[in-house]
Amino acid sequence: SRSKMVVNNSRSSSANGSNGSNGSGGQRPAAAAKRAPPSTWTVFLFHFALPMALVAILSNINDIYSGLVSFPSHLLYHAYNAKTMQPELSTESSVKMPTLSPKERPTAAVKNQQQPLTQTTVKTTTTRPTVATTKSSTTTTTQSSKTSSSSTSNHPRHRQNAASDPFHQQMESNIRTLRHQYKQAVDTPNEHLAAIQLADFLKYRDTVIHDGGTYQMEAIEVYSRALSLLEDKWRKMMTNGEDTRKTAMTHDNEQHSGNEENDYYSTGLNHELFLDYGSKSIEGLLCATYTNLGKTYFMSNMFERAVQSHNQCLSYDHRYIDALSSRGQAYIILGKYKEAATDFFQVLYMDSNRLFGNVVTGLARCLSADDSVIDGGWESLVQLLEADIPRQVESLQRAKELSDDSAAATIKHYADILKHMHHAMFQYHDIKTKNVSEAWKHLSKGNEYKMSTLAPFDEAFEIDKVSRLKNVFTPGFWPAGMGSDTKTPIFIIGFVRSGSTLLERILDAHPLIVGTGEDSVFNGRLDAIRNDIIKASMAGQGEFLQTVKKLADDVVVDMIKRWEIIDANTNSEDSSSERAQNPTRFVDKMLSNYMNVGFIHLLFPNALILHVAREPMDSIFSAFKHDFPPGGFDYTSEFSSLARLYHGYRDVMEHWDKVLPGRVTHIRYEDLVKDLPGMAPKILSRIGVPWDPAVLEFHQKKHAVNTLSTTQVRKGVYSHHLKGWKRYEEFLEPLLKRIGSRVEFKLSTSLTPSTS
Repeated sequence: SRSKMVVNNSRSSSANGSNGSNGSGGQRPAAAAKRAPPSTWTVFLFHFALPMALVAILSNINDIYSGLVSFPSHLLYHAYNAKTMQPELSTESSVKMPTLSPKERPTAAVKNQQQPLTQTTVKTTTTRPTVATTKSSTTTTTQSSKTSSSSTSNHPRHRQNAASDPFHQQMESNIRTLRHQYKQAVDTPNEHLAAIQLADFLKYRDTVIHDGGTYQMEAIEVYSRALSLLEDKWRKMMTNGEDTRKTAMTHDNEQHSGNEENDYYSTGLNHELFLDYGSKSIEGLLCATYTNLGKTYFMSNMFERAVQSHNQCLSYDHRYIDALSSRGQAYIILGKYKEAATDFFQVLYMDSNRLFGNVVTGLARCLSADDSVIDGGWESLVQLLEADIPRQVESLQRAKELSDDSAAATIKHYADILKHMHHAMFQYHDIKTKNVSEAWKHLSKGNEYKMSTLAPFDEAFEIDKVSRLKNVFTPGFWPAGMGSDTKTPIFIIGFVRSGSTLLERILDAHPLIVGTGEDSVFNGRLDAIRNDIIKASMAGQGEFLQTVKKLADDVVVDMIKRWEIIDANTNSEDSSSERAQNPTRFVDKMLSNYMNVGFIHLLFPNALILHVAREPMDSIFSAFKHDFPPGGFDYTSEFSSLARLYHGYRDVMEHWDKVLPGRVTHIRYEDLVKDLPGMAPKILSRIGVPWDPAVLEFHQKKHAVNTLSTTQVRKGVYSHHLKGWKRYEEFLEPLLKRIGSRVEFKLSTSLTPSTS
């Protein structure tokens, strides 16, 4: 094999990853332990604090902590200008679609019988939010509000120096303004509009700034207040016999296909989809708000509640496309592939303009898990795509001839649609027909469309980022006695598509361990943490040590609070999953934190850091072939940038093993899938929790998993996919050359299968 991982079974005390006699975590480097505090402090002050302070002063936002960060894309579709997104409408198709049975709109009596969302930790009905404004920041008091002083100092994903980032500052300023407007609108006829606008912006902010969902609970509460007002108004209008929706589509400013029978944008509430809030009917407002509330629940990992919210919208109009599309995404996470596929196929039928291109990817994911979820299986989707791809190509070519301001957005729209379609065709040939040549043709074309809308990859920046990290974090950098003594967090790091979700699900099956997904509280707070550390370091060692400990403890507190909220608002379908005890470990699975091991060790010197490593080419090819949400994974779709990102990852991991020997515990993905019964006890022992056989049956636990590995981890452990890249070796030859000698991974680890 040209790509393999060589294991060095090292059980020496310097490489066993233990943090003490109980074997949980890793010891500090001997050099740091022996160094006297004053000299260590000097190293820290001059090698980190002063340089980083200078960086902050100069507002250099391209710091060493940017990395591979993905984030969910749940932006409102009606935020787009409808004219730029659909310059040409067409409903002609040679594909015979199923007939959908119509449903009547609910009567007032039915609406009055509908039950509100269950009140638990999150208030979701009529409670009016209390608005509190401070000079430095504004927070809304909810039952789950953050009390940490760092909770309002979080960073945009692509801007790393939050304190001086104009984008971040403008976002916070906008939130303060909208909060003030909402406060002024309370008990006025426009209160519901002010509430919706505030909640929308809070949701948008938490979409582009990944910090553990700082404003999600506030958004949920404000949306709920708006819905309470809207429901009251709807009932009064129904009682008075008033029309609660627009009865006809105004064609003055919109383009239509002329085929009104199949033009679902001119029927029901879909014709209000792209109207601004002031122009929507009461039912249009209710549908839009319930859908946005559902998307916020999805972002908050409350997937059952997301479905409930979308159901509320669909009770007004069962064909409301945005709610169907979003509900389908939630159904996938819940493992309800048939329900998801039904929603996605219905959207494909109605959305002749392909404004909701993500349903193509969603339907392909459902068919990959179970090709019987729709009548005709894969062939139903393939027939539609083969007829539709040429039309989308023609539309893209016409969009490129536009010269107005809408051209760029229109081009990106059609390129995204074609990307989704070609990726779905790749999955069909990769999984169903096993036609490698056809599969590669579609994968290459899909990635080509994706990369065509992105800025060029900045290779020099990536190289410089790793170089600066190495220059800052040197042996003896970490002052003695720093950080918190807690072992509560467990950090999982690694390269993308390395098997981290599998490890997290295994750990989450233990009653004392909770997997918190990819919404990392620590990673989101990192900029604020770094800035606070810089300030404290200037005040002397005593204040610095106290500050670091408090920052670490605050992260743990918020991890626990976030889990409690999600747990209280999750309807378990498996009574055996109810935990008899409160968990004592919380898994933080943000793969990009391999860049942040230095800071993790600074704050949590006793916390376990688990690095999942997979055979290089399996991991790299898996990254190349997957269609990630927009964000930091974009550049894995091109050989040159993917190779540079992988080399950066390997450089950084080698650096941590050099300056913090034994601090990171390495786990081979292949060992997990080949001998889970042998590996699981060793991992739990390293964590410091008792053995529990439930971890071997992790796939039977009905737990929502919001990653691209959702469908895989529900199947349990399997090894038939190992060395899957070899099928495409002839096409990957240029990438192999770029990876070079690193197609082998000489990984030292003390956690190996019992059969080794």
